[in-house]
Order: sequence, then structure tokens, then C-alpha cells
Amino acid sequence: MTNIIREKLKLIVGLLVLQFCFAGFHIVSRLALNIGVSKVVYAIYRNFIALILLTPFAYFLEKNQRPPLTLSLLVQFFLLALLGITANEGCYLLGMYYASPTLASAMQNSVLAITFIFASTLRLEETNIARREGIAKVVGTISSIGGAIIITLYKGPPLLHLQMNQIQLDESSTKNKNWTWGCIFLLGHCLSWAGWIVFQDPVVKKYPAKLTMTSFSCFFGLIQFLIISIFTEKDFEKWKIQSVEELSTILYAGIVASGVMLSLQTWCIQKGGPVFVAVFQPLQTFLVILMAALILGDHLYSGGIIGAIFIVLGLYLVLWGKANENKVIEPSITRPLLDSDEENNITHTPSKDLS
Repeated sequence: MTNIIREKLKLIVGLLVLQFCFAGFHIVSRLALNIGVSKVVYAIYRNFIALILLTPFAYFLEKNQRPPLTLSLLVQFFLLALLGITANEGCYLLGMYYASPTLASAMQNSVLAITFIFASTLRLEETNIARREGIAKVVGTISSIGGAIIITLYKGPPLLHLQMNQIQLDESSTKNKNWTWGCIFLLGHCLSWAGWIVFQDPVVKKYPAKLTMTSFSCFFGLIQFLIISIFTEKDFEKWKIQSVEELSTILYAGIVASGVMLSLQTWCIQKGGPVFVAVFQPLQTFLVILMAALILGDHLYSGGIIGAIFIVLGLYLVLWGKANENKVIEPSITRPLLDSDEENNITHTPSKDLS
């Protein structure tokens, strides 16, 4: 009994550390943008570091697991990178630039619901609306999407410093336009992430060496960002790391977000299962709220709080529906897509923390 309690405590501590790391990544990304790091250069350096970290492990650990490479597989890896790295990270950084870490973390809770919609549309996920589990999944999806829409369309008054002078009101008006674009880009980030999860499922079945697949995705993502940089980042000065702060943010993104969090996330899923890990996901949002207020001085807005409540409620409804649905599914029936991919979806992080 003592050993069981000790293992549970280790798992809970691991999950808390994981959520702190994820929350820190949101803050670090915003800090990088605030000090002037180019969005494209930031993504390139991050993926380059991730590729260096992942490749040796992929080569040695999956030496005997890799199926033969084909042109078809390479094309699919390229598309996975386009969806899961280039579009995902690009929209995330643009959304972070225009909005805030708090909103980014809150909207990421809707990824499960969006994935459920994609999987149901492609008939990879079955939902029996005659059962309460199916109803919970549908209502949870509607709640999550509704929360994302509220965040995008309604910023609301700030919860602090409600008395503002005219200059502040003018600044708020300008930021509100950027806020809307930020939410739109963050929604694009969630859509591309969910699409990546759905597209990854059949690819993993053909090529089960996940680390190798992730390494190829990093490589192609790096190439795609380099092509984008030819048109968007011609100033050589932008490529120089000019301060310790810039170096620290890039190293955090490459090492902690793509290395430490991947290992810790995998360990937590193995010990507790994807659903238990997913339950801790909203904790990240509240950690980001606190850290953004303390470190960045961000304000909290009523629209964001209302939307986040709907998203988190939807997340738990879908999780509850999935967990109870699995109890009644016969062992002979293949588990649906969201079960096999909850690891990547809810815990954020794809093999590379695509947030």
C-alpha cells in the first residue's frame, strides 16, 4: 500500500511539474516576442534544437523498429510537418503576439473537442447520442467551441483597473483589434493541431517508430520555416542572438519544451493513462494566469474568463464521455481515434510540444 501511495505521489508531482513547464513555455514565448525575437527565427532555432535532441534517440532506440522508408511516407511526413509544426507553431506565435499567454493556454483546452469533430466527420470516431456518454461528448464539444467563440468575439472589460483615462481607452481599442486577430490565429493553432492529430493516426499505423517520425517532422518543419524566412526575414541582424534573455528563451523552447516535457509527459501517460493526465490540463491555464500577471503584468478580461469556463467544462464533459464509453465497449472492438491520440492531444504536446 505504501508503494502504491508513493507511486501516486510521484505521478501527481510529475504532472504538476509538467503543467508548470507548459505554463512556463507560454510565458517564455511571450517574453521572446516582447524582447524582439523574430517569430520565424524563434521557430527555426527551436526546431533545430529539437531535431538535434531527438535524432540520436530515434536512431538508437528505434533501430530495429523502423519500417522501410518510401516516397509515400516521406510525403506524409512532410504534410505532418506542414500541419503540426509550420501551421501550428506559426499560428501559435502570431496568436501569442497579438493576444496573451492566458488566452493561448485557455484555447488549447478546446483541441480535444475540435479533434472529436474532425474524427467524427471522417467517421474515425463513433458517437451514440442515445447514451449519456455520447450526449456528454456532443454537449462538451459545443461548450468548448462556444467558449472559443466567446473569447474571440468578446473581450469584455478588464477585471482590474476598470477606471481608464481617454488615452488608455484609445490604446485598449487598438489592442482589441489585435486581440481579435490574436484569437483568430490561436483558433487556427488549435485547428491545425487537431488536424495533425487526426492525420497522424493512420501514419503511425504505417510507421510505428514515433521518435523517427517526429524527427522527420522536425526536419521538414525546419525546411518549411527556412523557406518562409527567405520571404519574411531578410534582415541578417534578426538572426543574431544579441542577449542572454534571447538565448534563454530559445534554449527553453528547444530543450525544455521539446526535450524535458516530452520525456516527462510520456512517463506520466505510462503511469497514469491519458485521461488522468488530461484532467490536469486546465491547471496549466490557471498557472499561466498567475504567471502572466506576476511576470508580464497582463490584465485579466471578463470575456476570457467566461470563455475559459465554457472550454474547461466542455473538456471535462468530453473526457467523462470518453472514459465511460470505454467501459461499455467490448474488448474485441477497436478503440476509436481519440483514445489512441489523447496522449498527443490533451497533454499538449505532440512529440514536440506544438503549442
